[in-house]
Amino acid sequence: GNCITVCNMENFDPMGIHTGESIVVAPSQTLTDEEYHMLRTTALNVVRHLGVVGECNIQYTLDPDSTDYCIIEVNPRLSRSSALASKATGYPLADIAARLALGITLPEIQNAVTRSTCAFFEPSLDYVVTKIPRWDLAKFVQVNQQIGSQMKSVGEVMAIGRTFEESFQKALRMTDVGANGFEPRGDWSDKKLLLDELRRPTPQRPYALAHALINEGMTVDELHDLTDIDKWFLQRCENIARATGVLKERGYADLNEEELRRVKQLGFSDKQVAKLSGKDRGEFEVREHRKSLGIVPYVKQIDTLAAEYPASTNYLYTTYNAEEHDVEVGNDPHRSAMVLGSGTYRIGSSVEFDWCSVSAARTLRALNYRTVVVNYNPETVSTDYDESDRLYFEELSAERVMDIYDFENPKGIIVSVGGQIPNTIALEMHRHGVRILGTSPEMIDSAEDRHKFSKLVDSLDIDQPAWQDLTTVEEAQEFAERVGYPVLVRPSYVLSGAAMNVCYTPEQLKDMLNQAADVSPDHPVLVTKFANNSLEIEFDGVASNGKVVAHAVSEHVEMAGVHSGDATLVLPPQNLHPYYISRVREIAARIAEGLRITGPFNMQLLASGADVSVIECNLRASRSMPFVSKTVNCDFIEVATKAMVGEPTGDPDKLPGLDKPVRPETYVGVKSPMFSFTRLSGADPVLSVEMASTGEVACYGDTVDEALVKSLMASNFRFPKKNILVAGPPDKMHDIAPALHDMTNMGYKLHAVGEAYVFLSRARIPAERLDPPNHRSQFSADSKIKNGEIDLVINLHTPETTDDVGEYAIRRAAVDFAVPTLLNSKLVNAVARAVQELGRNCEPRLRPLSMSDYYAREKAHQRAKVGAPATEQSNALPAGRSGPVY
Repeated sequence: GNCITVCNMENFDPMGIHTGESIVVAPSQTLTDEEYHMLRTTALNVVRHLGVVGECNIQYTLDPDSTDYCIIEVNPRLSRSSALASKATGYPLADIAARLALGITLPEIQNAVTRSTCAFFEPSLDYVVTKIPRWDLAKFVQVNQQIGSQMKSVGEVMAIGRTFEESFQKALRMTDVGANGFEPRGDWSDKKLLLDELRRPTPQRPYALAHALINEGMTVDELHDLTDIDKWFLQRCENIARATGVLKERGYADLNEEELRRVKQLGFSDKQVAKLSGKDRGEFEVREHRKSLGIVPYVKQIDTLAAEYPASTNYLYTTYNAEEHDVEVGNDPHRSAMVLGSGTYRIGSSVEFDWCSVSAARTLRALNYRTVVVNYNPETVSTDYDESDRLYFEELSAERVMDIYDFENPKGIIVSVGGQIPNTIALEMHRHGVRILGTSPEMIDSAEDRHKFSKLVDSLDIDQPAWQDLTTVEEAQEFAERVGYPVLVRPSYVLSGAAMNVCYTPEQLKDMLNQAADVSPDHPVLVTKFANNSLEIEFDGVASNGKVVAHAVSEHVEMAGVHSGDATLVLPPQNLHPYYISRVREIAARIAEGLRITGPFNMQLLASGADVSVIECNLRASRSMPFVSKTVNCDFIEVATKAMVGEPTGDPDKLPGLDKPVRPETYVGVKSPMFSFTRLSGADPVLSVEMASTGEVACYGDTVDEALVKSLMASNFRFPKKNILVAGPPDKMHDIAPALHDMTNMGYKLHAVGEAYVFLSRARIPAERLDPPNHRSQFSADSKIKNGEIDLVINLHTPETTDDVGEYAIRRAAVDFAVPTLLNSKLVNAVARAVQELGRNCEPRLRPLSMSDYYAREKAHQRAKVGAPATEQSNALPAGRSGPVY
């Protein structure tokens, strides 16, 4: 049958590093023509022999000194790299594979890019694509930083350029770790550490390579011997290193037009050029200088056929290695808008923000706006070229976005649906004449800057935890002594609680302040009193001109101290007193008016006794907004997008405004986090105010118990059959004693170690005593886990807990042997309540209903409340609570 190869990709790193962990380049740069055709022919023979219909991925290892090769694996399906291959070539693999599965042949399928040729062709690339993974290993305690045959990365970026150097430097910036490009980062003053890094890589290897070339003067041959990276790639890195030396020696102002253009063609950003020229804040000076010389990027198309056929594609990138644009300049400033995506997936920013970007783009197109999307993540829907009128696969930097803005001439830019990156660059773009749609960038800065926001909250007479600006470590320690430990260190302009930490001692405070200053060096760090034993509440809303038009109030199962991204979220709230909901709504109205919000926003609040205080407010879409939108059956981003472009937001009677009852009333949604500790060798699976989860699931039920059980099961949590291991300090055990008592009455057998056993004995809760870990005993806690004798581990760990019995070893063994673990007392109680309500074998009692069923039931219930006949068949609960509280 018909068979083609779509994309050949080459790993920058040598054999031994998982392709998901490696820098990947397309098309292959170091293969000879003979090697390429040898591997291509083999691929076609394998696919035909296996009778594959659809997409197939083959991975090879090739001896660089001969033509010997081996097939590592064959995946006769869409693989993780299929998205990369599709975005790299413009060839929609999943779409084509689906059509082939339906019996449609390749010659019968139209090429969606050229619209004049069929899909029976092999893409030809006149550009270079570079993929670089994104890691977040620094968020985990005791994790092994080395990369190898197991994937640890949480996302990836894809950059497009006309040369490897241009594409490579773009991609390094896109990872959003603070790198300006191929440059030294980190402390490599110890030569042994440098050589170890080059031999046994971590995510820091590109920056160690840059240090070796730029600061140590190491040769390509030396680096090849240490790293086994192909010399061709190292020579390209050497080209960047030479240009770096020129900029350091002469500065950009001393370069003529041709020399500066060459620097830009090598992928140097304006900020990078300014920094190397000795002007750390001279990015916009460089921009104006190069523009005065006529040095601007050109807009090029991804047309799949290297310009052999005319293409009408809207799939674009920019490059300095060109002489003309492939498309016309934008000319509709009144009915066009740009949407900035979320960039690479990382902890704290995943598909939730891409959902928001896509929803905004679709809303704009429905409003007949010409829509321009900018993003660089190959794993996203927003980078499908049929989701917008023009797609730029480009950096989300102020420099590149302003280049595109100048070319497209839109009405303005939406920055509030793509997470933290667009918000961070909004103010500087605004100061240089870019129109930001929605909430003013000055107001965004007032919310993101911890000092400004705390002053604003005080001026609005809204409660917040006691706070103080960081000026010196000594002053911060004096503040902590005055209000009492623990205190919370809070950097500005960060996502997922980066460098946010609870400190229990002066020594911890000093260390965490230094770390926070490194993560957010250009913005203030705040120290606040940390509130123990408080409820945490989530508010998601949309405002128009300072008035809230849609909202939802959710509650965390866990008490304050667990990052909202790691918490179990319940909507509608089942445990919040109406007093708290009323206070939260009141605070939201005042903040929306005070910040003059137009668009989406999110707040976290604390509740304890009669006090409700605000922790933070993000003037952008939140991770929880897709969950909230689906749960209340109202697309918050659609409403926000309409508000931001000045269109009517919809019928107020149908929107969940502040004066409306909590909704839904006939079902409950629960969102649970997903963690990847199994892939992070050595990492301690504990939770804190800094986010650690890498994904999430959400499920629905008639009651909170049903929804919680479904949600936990969807996150791969297995409910225990018999044996439960309990560990933790006695002061934490008090919170779960009734739940443990109930579980023993349900037939579960408890095992305990250390002080937990002593506590259970005194509480008259039967338990079997186990030895601490690493005692080489068949009765030790870790041995029981490894032998499959434990079904669930309960370890109530907090950062101030002392590890007297080796609880880390218990937690790590549970992760390594796939034993579910509960670390939070509130979640333990919720799980115990759910099992008690639904029974130990609860699956037969769970009702699988579609979202359409839930929506129809809610609609029928609302109609019944106002006396209208229920036109839809409904399984509605009686009006009132959605089920038992936990």
